[in-house]
Amino acid sequence: MISQFFILSQRGDSIVFRDYRGEVPKGSAEIFFRKVKFWKDDGEGDAPPVFNADGVNYFHVKDAGLLFVATTRVNVSPSLVLELLRRIARVVKDYLGVLSEDALRKNFVLVYELLDQIIDFGYVQTTSTEVLKSYVFNEPVVVDSSQLGPAGIFMAKRMPVTTITKSVVANERGGRKREEIFVDVIEKMSVTFSSSGYVLTSEIDGTIQLKSYLTGNPEIRLALNEEVGIGRGGESIYDYGRSLGSGAVILDDCNFHESVHLDSFDVDRTLTLVPTDGEFPVMNYRITQEFKPPFCINALIEEAGPFKAEVTIKVRADFPSSIIADKILVQIPLPTYTTRVSFELEPGTVGNTTNFTEANKRMEWGLKKIVGGSEHTLHAKLTFSQESHGNITKEAGPVSMTFTIPMFNASRLQVKYLHITKKSKSYNPYRWVRYVTHSNSYVARL
Repeated sequence: MISQFFILSQRGDSIVFRDYRGEVPKGSAEIFFRKVKFWKDDGEGDAPPVFNADGVNYFHVKDAGLLFVATTRVNVSPSLVLELLRRIARVVKDYLGVLSEDALRKNFVLVYELLDQIIDFGYVQTTSTEVLKSYVFNEPVVVDSSQLGPAGIFMAKRMPVTTITKSVVANERGGRKREEIFVDVIEKMSVTFSSSGYVLTSEIDGTIQLKSYLTGNPEIRLALNEEVGIGRGGESIYDYGRSLGSGAVILDDCNFHESVHLDSFDVDRTLTLVPTDGEFPVMNYRITQEFKPPFCINALIEEAGPFKAEVTIKVRADFPSSIIADKILVQIPLPTYTTRVSFELEPGTVGNTTNFTEANKRMEWGLKKIVGGSEHTLHAKLTFSQESHGNITKEAGPVSMTFTIPMFNASRLQVKYLHITKKSKSYNPYRWVRYVTHSNSYVARL
């Protein structure tokens, strides 16, 4: 049971606000945003997804730069509320085609109608896009695809940009609906490197997401690698000589959507399902066995005098040159007595940014893109207000890195084919399969 639900922009503006029970003060949105901003300004990183302030429990998830928040005074399951917020975000995206502040403002009547059907007096009724289509009748206002921004960069090379912003309830021009289906293999990677560059820990959290625009909900068969194994008893896949997409894929564990039939999964690794409207995860999986990280980070910090030090960071891309990573950001916390940082980039470098945030003593290095097989180096000179006394490596670091790699997945889990039951001989819907890898926690010790 929740008391309030609201969506905030990155600036803290309240885009959508619904009070279901009147138990929490009206200014809760402002209180929440101040608390979240205080966490960041205090240098403690992002606020936790659940926290309590003045007797009010706040739950939030961040999606596409928007904050989806729920409040309550009751002791409810945090997992339940966080999952509800994710599902609300997914339903809104299904109807609007894209999650953005502009899309929400142009479709606020539709969004409020959805919220009234999803939650009644604080209690969840349904989060199924297919069920909601029977009760929600407003048509979405289509957002111009040119305003989509960087969120759709990795898809644009493989398909028309307009498909990214499609709503599950809107038709094409002329009243016709384009028959197509999207399968996304999304992996979030966590890797920790030692000071000498060796991998200490590594983990992949992956999901296979499906979004269907097929009329009549035909049965589909989705085939994975036949070499997929489940459990820690399999062989290591840490093989630098193998090409992408080959070799065994060992999953620690996995779970499937309720609509998936596993009758033939143990035989030929095929999933059978009748897709519902909207976007949903077909399969979630986790890998903790060794895999080849896409980037290798080497960082070194040395004293260059009583009040000076030098930092050298090298990033090497260990993936094929046909793949390009984007939105790369390297960060390193510096000693609290650092007063000035001067940067030195490689000659001919284009698209790189450097910054020193004095408030939280953090050095940042942004790269627009990295081509596979390339290596990039940053040199920085630090100036201190006091002597370091030889403890500089303990007071700086670790180095953290965030990135996105389109059309790449380190686990080598592949969708071999996507078969759709034909209604007629001429029935041939479009099929799109995409891969993307994100960094979850990519850290190198000094």
